[in-house]
Amino acid sequence: MDLLLTHGYFLREDPKELAIMKPYVPLGILYLSSYLRGKGFDVEIYDTTFGAREELLRIFQTGPPAVVGIYGNLMTRRNVLDLAAAARGAGWTVVLGGPEPSSYAREYLEAGAHVVVEGEGEVTMEELLRALRAGGREALEKVDGITFLLADGSLARTRPRALIPDLDALPWPDRESVDIEHYVQVWREHHGMGSVSVITARGCPYHCRWCSHATYGNTHRRRSARAVADEVEWILDRYRPDMLWMADDVFTIHPAWLLQYARELKTRGLITPFECITRADRLNTRIADTLAEMRCFRVWIGSESGSQKILDAMERGVTVGQIRESIRLCRERGIQTGMFLMWGYEGEELSDIEATVEHVKASLPDVFLTTVSYPIKGTPYYEDVEPRLVRLKDWSKTTDRDLTVRGRHSRRFFQFADQLLKSEVALHKILTEPDSMPDSAALANFRRKIDEARSGLRDSYHEVEA
Repeated sequence: MDLLLTHGYFLREDPKELAIMKPYVPLGILYLSSYLRGKGFDVEIYDTTFGAREELLRIFQTGPPAVVGIYGNLMTRRNVLDLAAAARGAGWTVVLGGPEPSSYAREYLEAGAHVVVEGEGEVTMEELLRALRAGGREALEKVDGITFLLADGSLARTRPRALIPDLDALPWPDRESVDIEHYVQVWREHHGMGSVSVITARGCPYHCRWCSHATYGNTHRRRSARAVADEVEWILDRYRPDMLWMADDVFTIHPAWLLQYARELKTRGLITPFECITRADRLNTRIADTLAEMRCFRVWIGSESGSQKILDAMERGVTVGQIRESIRLCRERGIQTGMFLMWGYEGEELSDIEATVEHVKASLPDVFLTTVSYPIKGTPYYEDVEPRLVRLKDWSKTTDRDLTVRGRHSRRFFQFADQLLKSEVALHKILTEPDSMPDSAALANFRRKIDEARSGLRDSYHEVEA
């Protein structure tokens, strides 16, 4: 074996996901596997999603040692560090990739990694595996897109790796090396529909200040509509899923491509329900009609706030009106909508929270999810608040989500914002539902929760994180 690919996410160790049970395979390492196999390397995959930490550690111990490539993201820092240390201790050469390690290259290298891959990984890993065979610093220095430590402890970073211009030239993800049927079955057992994920493009060209572009930069490259349809046709025949997850950052970014892809599916008779993410400014009547014809059943839209002031501060490039219109277009065509919202961005005041509440009431998405903004290293938002960040006591046991921004509202404040939003929207739905006869006790309960939330927001207004 030349390379073992794995990642740092163990489903059985995640109580929240165990309650949700909507896992997807990490497509990034599957793309690496298929590409490197095509170049003649002997590659194996250990999928930790349904795997066990003990089993992977046993693989490291029993060997024989080779190169292990571990994918890491913001939420898997601690696991990746533990796996890297265990592999290195057992004689493996440890290579890390993904959006998180490149932002904290020194920390990961000092914790046990030999090399950190920055950016797109396929060609870099091909060259890196050959360089590791050759041995020596000189061989590593010829590989673009990597970081490693020199003998004196200083950081060596090679030239950035050029992005792959033609995504159609890449083989499909190596799904046959993992148990996709298990993923589909878990979905069916918990949600009645088995799902498989597909990527049709790489990168996002927009400049939202809080969003990380560590892997692909501010770029956007698309596969051809025919190539995607070929893969989808194979997936449907091979795994028989009930739905697909189109895992692009902005699925409807290119209208002409979407129309061509829809024609490809129609010509082949491939009509399978799917959900996707997009932006409000990339939805119009024709696109919404096309999504409905393609059997899209849910569109997720990043609203983030109902305050135009906050949207502009984020450099989202959309308006509150566009968000509401996009949800209306979907609703009229029977497409569900999901809305992502973010509390606590710089400059947010009570009036902006109230504006967000009114915005969600006016939009009435089928589901909305909230988070409190957190600065991800490498983003403009991180740079904005870096002077006010309270350093983490133990970086290795935390994530960027645990960073404290000195002077920002307390977590309790945002809990009251959540309570206000959920109660106001629930009450609004009851009152505006046709033929609804709300129970007086239920109405009183909603109003009590709303009053408690508003009171809590006022009382905790001056509480700050640090």
